[in-house]
Amino acid sequence: MNENSIERPTVPIRGKSPFVPVLLVALAMTAWFGFQTYQLVRELQQLTQLRTGQGGPVEAAAKVRASLDSVATATALLADRGNANARVIVDELRRRGITINQPGPAASAPTR
Repeated sequence: MNENSIERPTVPIRGKSPFVPVLLVALAMTAWFGFQTYQLVRELQQLTQLRTGQGGPVEAAAKVRASLDSVATATALLADRGNANARVIVDELRRRGITINQPGPAASAPTR
């Protein structure tokens, strides 16, 4: 026998299975989506805490604004009645771009 005629056992060539790469991609995506969900839930909780924490300052600001509106309205009423100092204040506020809500007609007392 010569060397070229030696028969070698043939091994069937099988293609590699895509199972492992697909499994790794699926696990990576699942981990990524889980992480993103966790981060979003955490941010939502922080935003909720911030919003509830702002309740007190927002209410205080609304009270101050209502107080300032009532003072400005009373000053505008005095200016309409002829008070020179009130007129100067109202004119200066208008010059600076601050509008004063003019008081509406006085509400009449309910009749019985």
